[in-house]
Amino acid sequence: MTIGFTTIWRIARRDLSARIRGLRLLAICLFLGVATLAAIGSLSAGIADELSRRGQTILGGDIEIEIAQREATSAEIAAFQKVGSLSQTIRMRAMAIEPKSGDSTLSELKAVDQAYPLYGTLTLKDGRKAQMPAPGRIYIAPNMAQKFQMQVGDHIRFGKKEFQIDGIIADEPDRLGEGFALGPVAITAMGSMPETELIQPGSLFNAKYRIKLSAGANPTQIIKQLKTEFPNGGWEVTDRSNGAPGTRRFIDRMGQFLTLVGLASLVIAGIGVGNGVASYLDSKRNSIATLKVIGADSATIFRIYVSQILSVALLAIGAGLLLGAAAPLLFVTIVGDVLPIAPGFRLFPVPLLTSAAYGLLIALAFALPPLSRAKTIPAAGLFRAIVEGKGEVDRTTSIAVIAAIGAVVALAVLTSNQPLFSLGFIGAVTGLLGILAVIAWGLRKVAASLPRPAAPLLRSAIANLHRPGSQLRPLVIALGLGLTLFVTLAAVQTSINNEIARSVPERAPSFFVLDIPQEQSATFTQLIRSKAPAATINLIPALRGSIVAYGGQRVDALAEIPENAWVLRGDRGLTYSATLPKGSKITAGEFWPENYAGPPLVSLEQDVARSLSLGIGDSLTVSVLGVEIEAKIASLRSVEWDNFGLNYVLVFSPGSVDRAPHNMVATVTLPKPAEAILAGEIPKAFPSASLIEVSEVVGQVNILLKQMAQAIAAAASVAILAGIAVLVGAIAASRAVRMYDSVIFKLLGATRRQILASQAIEYAILAGIVGVLALLLGLGAAYFVVVGIFDFKFAPDPLVLAVTLIGGAGTTFVLGLLGSLPILKARPASALRSL
Repeated sequence: MTIGFTTIWRIARRDLSARIRGLRLLAICLFLGVATLAAIGSLSAGIADELSRRGQTILGGDIEIEIAQREATSAEIAAFQKVGSLSQTIRMRAMAIEPKSGDSTLSELKAVDQAYPLYGTLTLKDGRKAQMPAPGRIYIAPNMAQKFQMQVGDHIRFGKKEFQIDGIIADEPDRLGEGFALGPVAITAMGSMPETELIQPGSLFNAKYRIKLSAGANPTQIIKQLKTEFPNGGWEVTDRSNGAPGTRRFIDRMGQFLTLVGLASLVIAGIGVGNGVASYLDSKRNSIATLKVIGADSATIFRIYVSQILSVALLAIGAGLLLGAAAPLLFVTIVGDVLPIAPGFRLFPVPLLTSAAYGLLIALAFALPPLSRAKTIPAAGLFRAIVEGKGEVDRTTSIAVIAAIGAVVALAVLTSNQPLFSLGFIGAVTGLLGILAVIAWGLRKVAASLPRPAAPLLRSAIANLHRPGSQLRPLVIALGLGLTLFVTLAAVQTSINNEIARSVPERAPSFFVLDIPQEQSATFTQLIRSKAPAATINLIPALRGSIVAYGGQRVDALAEIPENAWVLRGDRGLTYSATLPKGSKITAGEFWPENYAGPPLVSLEQDVARSLSLGIGDSLTVSVLGVEIEAKIASLRSVEWDNFGLNYVLVFSPGSVDRAPHNMVATVTLPKPAEAILAGEIPKAFPSASLIEVSEVVGQVNILLKQMAQAIAAAASVAILAGIAVLVGAIAASRAVRMYDSVIFKLLGATRRQILASQAIEYAILAGIVGVLALLLGLGAAYFVVVGIFDFKFAPDPLVLAVTLIGGAGTTFVLGLLGSLPILKARPASALRSL
């Protein structure tokens, strides 16, 4: 019998209205997965949109030209002024000193001109809209005012200049575009900077020139024109389309990773979808059989129930999209200060449509197999399904499922900024699912082959693991994957925290000291020795330069900077040395002899060399203060980046870059009592030097790591919620079989307590198995991340892991028992009639 769509939909709608509760699991699982993906996508798109819309304000202009360790020449300034309105700033690290007490703190000193800011508004706490401070005046950040207990009218010293505080900064419009800061900002007039005497030949500072273009001007063309006019300028140029490139890259990569975690959660939810559909169709077997008896063919049955399932799925997907679309607003309301910039709030169609596509494809991939089984079983078989089992999946359905899964993979790869990483992540999750499926199959075989215990309760519990209708496989897969993700995250986070806690006292120096005048190196060493004779001092030259050419190709001629070639973005620290630096090990080539006096050579960090496809004998050109220096690569080095020492990607031979004006940097390791003394003495004796306390830097790193871990854990928690939903669905899917068993046990004289005890033993075994699997697999994945990627010592916290496992396994046990309670209440007569 063939009937039209209208009739099919009428039957489907009426049947669904009678018992929509049966598809709650389908709705919950899809809602969780889609809402997570839509929220992550909307949040990332919101931040990217805000960065783009506020690009001019964040950057401080339409074009920014940054020059390290020098100011622009008169010819360069004339060229800048020719293309638009110009504003200059100078920014450097400097010690802020409270004149009365002598207390000091590291600060970011910023000098601005009369035109600053070209975009946005510099506002003060008292509500004033400010521009360049008056001569001898300064604006300071709130945390600097709080540290020194200062207010407007008080005085603060930088270098040899004492300033009067004229305001507390409320909003620095280009703060995000300035990048990472180690201390609070202080803003003064450009004309006041020379009075500090902080800028000397070799001092580490950045001069920035922001240009405001006329309406309709093309920044890309103007940048090209300026680079053509000054090919050896050694500038780092940014336009308004990417005012905060570091922030954008971080958000993009974090969003991509969280999206993949969310997709893994949606796959887990898909298992719940399959269980929910199977359970729902099982409850409808009498209706399906009746429809077949009165003449409905398999295609009609399929269309009726696929209409029901798709309608519920679309409602769940729609609800998930609504929550995901509101995520930026909710996030800002709850924890908006965690992010460097608040995300814009509007609808972002691409992440919403992508999330909807994921949800629909996952729903089809997992819902089609139970639908296929239902339509292929004959009417008589449906009445006996509880005894005879399920039907088979037909070939057409199998092809459709494979196509849906392939579409999910293709969508994940095509929408990724890092396709290979996405493909690897999906491959890892697929491999993990396969491992869990094999383990579940093995456990079922083992349970079936075990000797039958004499204790009836234990015998019944073990039989439940392998008999027809057992939900061992979906439970092991879903909860195993969810708990494995949580164990992995817990092990990674605690290992990193333990590594920092362990290595900082062992390896970290007390201070980093920057901008020590080269001619005062001996005086600096003498001061340290006078206060702490046993101090360890590592004093080396420090310069800044940018790679302008490598392997015969110019960096400015590249269409796009390679993904892993971060060393090409902007200027980098570099040094020269007659001996191999501490913390380095030669992996290829040879380091030059101590008395080397030949052509310029350079030793390059091995991973950077690999990303640039460079080897021994290749050329590399750096621009130092506008002068290009070409050197041959003499050796490659591995560098212990986590030793808290002075590590450099580029180390040059003596006589190559040392003619450029430069200062010294030092690490100083002191006994604790001497740290406080020298923290006050060094800024007084060396006003131009900047002192960085390592404990403060480590504190900032810890905060960043904690925020990242919280974001990842929040996304991964959906996997646990999906796993719980799957558990509930698996319990519901096996309810008919369990009710049948319960009734038989009752007829044979078993009490409710005995039946419940049998199921408690079953779920205890299952919880223990899943917990051990998650522990082993999660620790293996975490070991790869911690040792293979971060190169840290693997030292997870056993207590955190134990809490994670006990919580997951305990949830499995409790929900299993709660799901058994309705079965115990079934009366034999009514239950047998319903079966």
